[in-house]
Amino acid sequence: MTDRKTKRLPVAYLTRMAVLTALAAVLFLTLEIPVVAFYKLDFSNLPVLLGAFAMGPVPGLVILALKVLIHILLKGLGTTMGIGDLADFIMGAAYILPAALLYRRRRTRRNAIIGMVSGTLCMIVVSVLVNWLLLIPVYMTAYHMDLAAIIGMATKTLPFVDTEWKLLLLVTAPFNLLKGVVISLITYFIYKPLSPVLKAGKR
Repeated sequence: MTDRKTKRLPVAYLTRMAVLTALAAVLFLTLEIPVVAFYKLDFSNLPVLLGAFAMGPVPGLVILALKVLIHILLKGLGTTMGIGDLADFIMGAAYILPAALLYRRRRTRRNAIIGMVSGTLCMIVVSVLVNWLLLIPVYMTAYHMDLAAIIGMATKTLPFVDTEWKLLLLVTAPFNLLKGVVISLITYFIYKPLSPVLKAGKR
């Protein structure tokens, strides 16, 4: 009986990772809510965070990476050669890792909240840097746009956003704050009821 149980554990563990990966990929591919300019809110990191809390930061990163890989396989690299997907992975990792690492130290609601707040703050900082150093330059090259045109996409909705740093600090940062808060709140309310299922098969 013990041998059979031991053999079943990795299968159950991998099955839950596969389910969370599939759910994250589906959300990444289908559900996006326009917020401002070219920023759209998606919920694909919700299954990633659930997996990271239940199974640890490394499985969480694996789910995140597989989500991005599936998106690339189904949507292609596009004119940006997958830079957008790379940026999504970097910003997702900046959110998931601090949250999962802090929660792993002590599995309490308080630590979960501290972890998610820390992850959200890290994601905000990283998102500003990634947009500044990577995404904006790449999109300017790929779509033959100048910086004024990119800023203008935000200016249509927010007239006071008229420089690159205003775009980064007044649009990019608040958008990622919103994203982190939304994912964290949903996780806070659903993780506990789902944890018995998510942890089944954990070694």
